[in-house]
Amino acid sequence: MRVSLPPRFVDAPVARMATVSADGRPHLVPVVFAVHGGVVYTAVDAKPKTTTRLKRLANIAATGRVSLLVDRYDDDWSRLWWVRVDGVAHVLAAGAEETAALDTLVAKYPQYRALRPDGPVIAVHPVACREWAATHEHP
Repeated sequence: MRVSLPPRFVDAPVARMATVSADGRPHLVPVVFAVHGGVVYTAVDAKPKTTTRLKRLANIAATGRVSLLVDRYDDDWSRLWWVRVDGVAHVLAAGAEETAALDTLVAKYPQYRALRPDGPVIAVHPVACREWAATHEHP
C-alpha cells in the first residue's frame, strides 16, 4: 500500500528526523529532504558535523525505523499545522536510485547545485502519514 504524502510535507524546506537505536534510545536531527516516487530521500552533506559516524546512520542500520516531522508555527494559532511520516529506512548503495535521489535533492535545494552531497543517501519508505491543522483555511 502506497502512502500519500500531502503537499505541505513534500514542499517543506526542513524536517526533523527521528530514529531509534537498537536499545530504544531516540535520536532527533533536522534534515533537508526531497520526495521522488513516493520515497523520501535525505543525504549526508558537507555541512560541518562533529563526527562522520552519524547516529542516524547507525540507528537506521540497527532498526530501520524513522519518523519525519514537518510543521508550521505561527503566533496566530489558527495557522498551526504538522505532518508526521513514519517509515522504514535504509542507506542506499551506489547506483541509479542514489543518483536519482541526489538529482531530486539538487533540484529542490539551490545550495546543492554548488556542492552536491557526497555522503550516504537515506531512503525512507513511508508506511503511515498523520497530519493535523488548527483549521483547514490556511495551507
